[in-house]
Amino acid sequence: MEPVGPTYRGGAPMKLSVKGLAITLALFWGIGAMFLSGLFNLWTGYGQEFLQAMASVYPGYHATQSFGQVIIGTLYGLLDGLIGGGVFALIYNRFAGA
Repeated sequence: MEPVGPTYRGGAPMKLSVKGLAITLALFWGIGAMFLSGLFNLWTGYGQEFLQAMASVYPGYHATQSFGQVIIGTLYGLLDGLIGGGVFALIYNRFAGA
């Protein structure tokens, strides 16, 4: 059976780098959470609904104006992106050769 999707010249299916995707998504989500939390500290109400959604998912994080909450949100974003990116790459690689 031929692989579905992109392949290397030898016919082997292309795989994602688990480490590379995990680190990329960790940085993307962590920096995004830090940026949005920081903007909320500068302008009250900016991204309030999104930050409240984050607070409902991440224990210990509260959508309040404090530097500590920016750090907590950033750390949760880094961890969430790392796990999500790694799991996504593993699942993709599992089915890429199917």
